Amino acid sequence: MLFTSLEFVFLFLPVVLGINFILPRKMRNYWLMLASLFFYGWGEPEFLLIMIGSILFNYFSAWKMSELREEGKETYCKFTLIFTIVMNLLLLFRYKYMNFVTATLLNSLPFTAGWVTQTEIELPIGISFFTFQAISYVVDVYRGTKVQKNPGYVALYISLFPQLIAGPIVRYNTVANEIEHREITGTMFSEGVLRFLRGFNKKVLLANLLAVVADASWDNGGRSVAMAWLGALCYMLQIFFDFSGYSDMAIGLGKMLGFHFPENFNYPYISKTISEFWRRWHISLSSWFRDYVYIPLGGSRVRTKGRLIFNLCTVWLLTGIWHGANWSFLAWGALYAFFICAEKIFGMEKLVKEHRILGWCYQGVTLLIILLLWVLFRSEDIRIAWYYLHCMLGLNGNALGDASVLFYVREYRVPLAVGILCCTPLFQKLQESWEAKGKGELCNALTAVCQMVLFVFSLSYLVIDAHNPFIYFNF
Repeated sequence: MLFTSLEFVFLFLPVVLGINFILPRKMRNYWLMLASLFFYGWGEPEFLLIMIGSILFNYFSAWKMSELREEGKETYCKFTLIFTIVMNLLLLFRYKYMNFVTATLLNSLPFTAGWVTQTEIELPIGISFFTFQAISYVVDVYRGTKVQKNPGYVALYISLFPQLIAGPIVRYNTVANEIEHREITGTMFSEGVLRFLRGFNKKVLLANLLAVVADASWDNGGRSVAMAWLGALCYMLQIFFDFSGYSDMAIGLGKMLGFHFPENFNYPYISKTISEFWRRWHISLSSWFRDYVYIPLGGSRVRTKGRLIFNLCTVWLLTGIWHGANWSFLAWGALYAFFICAEKIFGMEKLVKEHRILGWCYQGVTLLIILLLWVLFRSEDIRIAWYYLHCMLGLNGNALGDASVLFYVREYRVPLAVGILCCTPLFQKLQESWEAKGKGELCNALTAVCQMVLFVFSLSYLVIDAHNPFIYFNF
């Protein structure tokens, strides 16, 4: 079920919120757990058993670790942790990577055809997100977090529908207290509604419309140089508003239900370096890899640059693999590893702070690198990405421009211009300026009215075209 579907907006969400407010506090968690399981099983009920199995396995593993620690059996506790992580990763491997591995073996090593069969395992939606949440819970219990002995509360934490499918990845410590003791104030609920509307409008009025241009560019084999660049730019904006829109809706829904989820984006396209970009983009994933992989490996506090490069490459190899079972994702992660390692070695973040002109120039380079790497991310394989990059450079004998560029610029100039502006903190600065002048309430009221008007337009688009899946549902 999509947040931007009519059945979610007019049926599922009102019912969930209405019953949640009517029920006694002690019953609300169980209601939300059942609603979340229903939400996950709406389109593909067969995958519900996989998630329930994951929840039960991780619940009992964490409970067993806590019991072993109380008995002073630290070695067995550590073994349980390792076993649990391995089993979670095997689950992820089977459903997300088995098809890729068998296809690679058969294509690269034909002699394996006698004992390797091409698998056709369907990918459970959101499996990377709920698996990483489960792993973080078990690891945090091993590190000293108090184990949750109520299996229903663990099930609620892992399956909570606002952030179940595409994040943000929420740590158990972030919501542990709110699972058992949470208050929903009128201010908090209204903030949640406004945040949900903002994300909804981002997705429908910006991401979906920009996707038309991006898809047209990738689907057109004879694209011109200008059309290739326009398509890449539109995809760069599309994926930001698609994913950040989902995160806004998740955070807003969380507030409506009494939860505070972490921010997942902070104007990533104004970053001055590649490293800064990944502190602003998909923050919950970056911080997850930092806390559970990078720092345990030694982080940046290592004796040699070689070890630092190893730590960074490991994290970015895993980041690429996490995003999908495809060589293009591995290459995407490897290239980010290369650029971030280069920045660390040459101290680029320090240099851009000390030299303003260099900072401006490198910021432009950073934005260009990000755009080019999105081409690799968007393409189905490296061959297609290579061809598309050649089109951008005019190396395929393609024309500099054509009529399609003028058509798409003319027809989609509004979402394109608004999208570029919304990538900057311009509107946030205007709001802060109004608040400084004592006009904060008026600004908030105007913002709410604008979002509600835009929401009506968004609904009209949904009636016309109801199929609008989120990009990160694939991960």
